[in-house]
Amino acid sequence: MKVLKFHGDRDEDYLRLSFNGAFSPQEALGNELEPFLQVLEDYADGWMPDVVNGKRQRKYSRAAVWKALEERGLNRYTFCGLDRTKWPALDMFLGLYLPPLLPRLDIAIKVKPLTFFAEAERCHQFVEMVRTWACRYPVTHAWAHSSDDAQLADFPSFGRDDETLFRDGFDRIYEVCWLNVFGPKLVETVGRERMLSTPAHRVEELPNGSVLLVTWPTVTDFASEEARRAQARAHAHLRPDLEFDTILRTLHERSAMLAPVEPRFHPDMAPLLSRVVDCAASHERQRRIAELNAWQPPEPEEWLPAAAALPSDVENPARALQQYSLHAEHLVALLHSEVPSVFEAKPESLTDADFYFWREEFPKSRLRETIDEHAVPAIGAYLGEVLVRNLGGRWIPRQKLEETQVLVGNRAWLPFARARHYMRSRQALLDSSLTQLYRVAERHRG
Repeated sequence: MKVLKFHGDRDEDYLRLSFNGAFSPQEALGNELEPFLQVLEDYADGWMPDVVNGKRQRKYSRAAVWKALEERGLNRYTFCGLDRTKWPALDMFLGLYLPPLLPRLDIAIKVKPLTFFAEAERCHQFVEMVRTWACRYPVTHAWAHSSDDAQLADFPSFGRDDETLFRDGFDRIYEVCWLNVFGPKLVETVGRERMLSTPAHRVEELPNGSVLLVTWPTVTDFASEEARRAQARAHAHLRPDLEFDTILRTLHERSAMLAPVEPRFHPDMAPLLSRVVDCAASHERQRRIAELNAWQPPEPEEWLPAAAALPSDVENPARALQQYSLHAEHLVALLHSEVPSVFEAKPESLTDADFYFWREEFPKSRLRETIDEHAVPAIGAYLGEVLVRNLGGRWIPRQKLEETQVLVGNRAWLPFARARHYMRSRQALLDSSLTQLYRVAERHRG
C-alpha cells in the first residue's frame, strides 16, 4: 500500500488538530480505545484513514490499530500512525501513555489541503467528532486550526521558552482557534459564566465541565475579515485584560503574511526562484515571494571585453581542454543521481544544478577545503562546457584556472572565477548563479 506523501517538496496549509485526553486505567485498554475508533469511523467524513502504520503497514481495521499498538509493547507508552492512500492526504498519530504514567490518549491529526474543509457540513462533522471525544476523554485543552496560522501564532510556545512551556502548558487563554475545547480548570480560570457567554459561532458546555467553542462555521476562511473579527471578539471576551483592537491588529498582520503574492521574479531567474519558494514552509511562502520579487540578481562581473581577453599561456592547449572536460565530468559524477539533466549540459541543467546546491546548502554543509579543491573546478569547467556547447563559445586556456576564459561573442567569460564566487555562501548561489551568467552571456553573444 502506497500512502500519500504528506510533507512533500511543496508544502501547503492543512487542518491541524491537537487533542490530549485522559482515560480510565481501571478499564481494559481495548475497551477504552473502542469509543475513540468508533467516533473516528462515524465522523471522519471523506478523510478516514485506510492504512495503519506500526512496525509494519496494514489495511485499516480496529484490530490492525490494536496490533500496531501491541507490537511496540504496552508498557508505559505505545503509538501508531494512520494514513491514507487517496486524496486528501492524512498524517494522523495515536499515542497512549500507560500506567505507571498518567493514562492519556495523545491524538494529532493533519488533513491536507485545508480547502478540503470548505463546506460547513464537513466542518460540522469534524467538530462533532472532537466534541464526542472530549466528552469521553476529558482534556485540559484541545484545538483545531489552520496549520499556517498556528505557526505564525507560535503554537504551542507563544513566545515562551521550552522550560516554561513544559512547566505551564496551556495554563491561560493564549490564543483562540477555530475549534477549541477548554478543560474545567481553564474554564474556572476564565470564569464559567464568562466562558459560556463568549460571542462565537458555537459555545457548548460539555457533561464533564469542559466547554466547546467554535469561532466560525468553516475553518478555510479563517483569515477573512469577518472570521478574524469573530476570533478577536472571542479572544478579547475571554481575556478582558487584552484590547480587542490589539488582538485584531495582530490577526490582520497574520492574514497579510498569508495573503497570496503574485510572483514577479527577474525573468532570467524565474525558473530557479519558483523552485526556491516552493521549498519555503507554506506559512512563510508569500513573504518569500515578496522578498524575491524585490530582489534583483547582480550583473555578472566575471568577464572581460573580447579585445582585452587574456591570451592562452599554456604549452599544450589540447591537454588543458582535456583537463577541463575531466573537471566537468566530476560534476556529472557528483550530481547525476539527484540532477539527471546534468548529462545533457544544457541551460536547464545549470538551473537544476543551482537548485540542487541551494537546496543542499552546499557551501555550508561541505568542508571548505573540499569545495575549493574539487567543487569549484568541477562547477567552473561544467559552466564553461555549457557555454561552449550551447553558445558556440571557445575555451582560452590559462595556467591559472581563475584566469581561464570562454569567448562568447564580444565577451570573454571567466567560469572558474564565477564558480568560486558562487560557492561562498547559500545566498551567493543565487547572487552568482550559473543560470544568470549563462542568460547574460546568451544576450551578449551577438
